Amino acid sequence: MLFNSWEFFAYFPLVTLLYFACSHRFRWLLLLVASCVFYLAFKPIYLLILLFTILVDYGAGLQIAASRGLRRKQFLWASLAANLGVLAVFKYSNFLTGNFNGVAHAFGLNVSFAPLDILLPIGLSFHTFQAMSYTIEVYRGRQEPERHLGRFALFVMFYPQLVAGPIERPQALLPQFREKHDPSYDQIADGLKLMAWGFFKKVVVADRLAVYVNHVYGNEVDFAGAPLWLALYFFSFQIYCDFSGYTDIARGAAEVMGFRLSLNFQWPYAAQSLSDFWKRWHISLSTWFRDYLYIPLGGNRVGAFRRYVNLFTVFVVSGLWHGASWTFVAWGALHGALLILTQATEPLRKRGLWGAFGARFPAAYRALAVLLTFHLVTLAWVFFRADSLGQAFRILANLIEPSRAKLFPSGQWNLGLNPFELLVAVMAVVAMESFQYGQRRKPWRARLATYPTAIRWAAYYTLAAAVVFLGKFTATQFIYFQF
Repeated sequence: MLFNSWEFFAYFPLVTLLYFACSHRFRWLLLLVASCVFYLAFKPIYLLILLFTILVDYGAGLQIAASRGLRRKQFLWASLAANLGVLAVFKYSNFLTGNFNGVAHAFGLNVSFAPLDILLPIGLSFHTFQAMSYTIEVYRGRQEPERHLGRFALFVMFYPQLVAGPIERPQALLPQFREKHDPSYDQIADGLKLMAWGFFKKVVVADRLAVYVNHVYGNEVDFAGAPLWLALYFFSFQIYCDFSGYTDIARGAAEVMGFRLSLNFQWPYAAQSLSDFWKRWHISLSTWFRDYLYIPLGGNRVGAFRRYVNLFTVFVVSGLWHGASWTFVAWGALHGALLILTQATEPLRKRGLWGAFGARFPAAYRALAVLLTFHLVTLAWVFFRADSLGQAFRILANLIEPSRAKLFPSGQWNLGLNPFELLVAVMAVVAMESFQYGQRRKPWRARLATYPTAIRWAAYYTLAAAVVFLGKFTATQFIYFQF
C-alpha cells in the first residue's frame, strides 16, 4: 500500500481511530494486524519472509541473553547468517549468477546457471537491518531481550516505517509499544503537518521532476549540455524529495499515534563536505554502518591506511545494500574514494590557498564548499540512477561534449513537462529549499506555532492546496521501496 494512494488515505485514519478507541492492552495487536494488512497489500507471499526473520531473531535474542561465552556469539552469528542469507537469496543471487556466467563465458567455460524466478520483496533491506540491530544490541548488552513475541514482531513490522525506514534501534522503538498514548491535539496536529510536508515533497516535487528525469535517462544519447545538466539537478532533488518525503509521512503518521521515529534527513544539500553530507543524508543507515561495520573494522582507532580501507569497504557495502548492480557498487566506491581523497588532502588544503581564502572570506568559503559538495553528490547520483555503467559514462561524457553542449539546443526541451509544469517544478524546489534555510535554527513546526492564528492557518491551507491542486497523484512507487 503506497502512502500516495487513495487506499492509504482511507486506511491511515481508520487504523488511527481504531488505535485510540482500542484498550491499551490490545493496541500492540491492532498495530501488528494493521502492519500485516499494510504489507499484504504489496505481495502476500512475502509476509512469510518477514515471519521467518521475526522468529529467528526473536529466538536468537532470548538465547543470546541466556547463554555465556562462545555460545552467545554462536547464536548471534546464526541470527546474522539467517538474515544475510535471506538478503543473499532474494536480492543478490541473480546478480552473482549473472556475473559468474559472464566470467565463465569470458574464459570459454561451458558453464551456466539459470537465474531464480523470484522478485525482491518490498523493503527487504530495511526490515532485515532493523532486525539485525536487535540481536547485535542484545549481544552487546545494550538491549534486554524482548520476551513478548507480538511486540517484537511489531518492532520489525511497524507499518509507518516498515518499507523504507527510518531503520530504528530497539532501544528507541520497543519501549514505545508499552507506553500508553492518549490522543493529543498538539501531537495529532504536528503529525498531520509533517505528513502534509512529506506529501508536498513526494507528489508536488519528486513525481513531477521524475517525468523529466525518466525521459532523459530513457533517451540519454539524444541529450547533451543544458538539458542533461538539468536532468542531473532534477534527479538530485527528486531522490531527496522522494525519500525524505516518505520519511516525513512515516514519522508524521507515527507521531499522530504518539510514536517518535528517528530523524533521517537534515537538509543534506546544505552540507559543506561529503563527510557532512553523510551526517545529514539517510542518517539511520549511515549510523547503522558506522556502529555495526565501520567501528568493528577498527574505525578511526587504526592507522591512516587501514582507516581508508575501512571507509572504502563501508561505502562499497553501502552501495551493494542499495542494489544488486555494478552501478550501485560504483556509486558507493565513488563516494568512498572521494571521502578518502578529501580526508587525505585536508591538511594541505587548510594550509594552502583554499584555507587562506576560508579564513579571510568565511561566508564565501562556506557557500563555495556547499556548491562543490552538491555537484560532487549530483555527479555521483548518475551511477545511482543509470541502468548500467555504460549509460552512466555516456551521460557523463555528454555533459561536457563540446560539439553538442549548446546552451539552448533546439528539439531537446519537449520532455513531457509543459512550461507550466516545468515552472511549478522549479518553483517548488526553490520554495522547499528556502523553507529549509529558514528553519536552520528552529524547526518549522515550532516556528509556525509562534505566529498568529491567521498566518498559521493560511500556511496550512496553502500547503494543503499545493498538494491537492499541484500534486501528481499517479500512485508512483517510492524510489527506496526497491531496496
